[in-house]
Amino acid sequence: MVNEAPGAINFTMFLTLFGEKLTGTDPEEVIRNAFQCFDEDNSGKLTEDRLRELLTTMGDRYTHEQVDELFRDAPIKNGYFDYVEFTRMLKHGTKDKDEQ
Repeated sequence: MVNEAPGAINFTMFLTLFGEKLTGTDPEEVIRNAFQCFDEDNSGKLTEDRLRELLTTMGDRYTHEQVDELFRDAPIKNGYFDYVEFTRMLKHGTKDKDEQ
């Protein structure tokens, strides 16, 4: 997936590439459940450090620089990645600033 990017990968490009992979495939619930497998306290969030570890050590491994790019606009607050919001963003796009 990373090799399919036309240039540097920022969060928007990641969403686009990831969304293309998901188009017509899994519903939101299935994607959330995949993240939930790593969510020990069932909070809807993963620590930023844990997600970085997963992205750099499993599957199509990202570099730390690529993860930094992904995290730039990701729904991360106080060190926690909100995968429920992320899943919504993947399937429906990002909210405009006026909507937030």
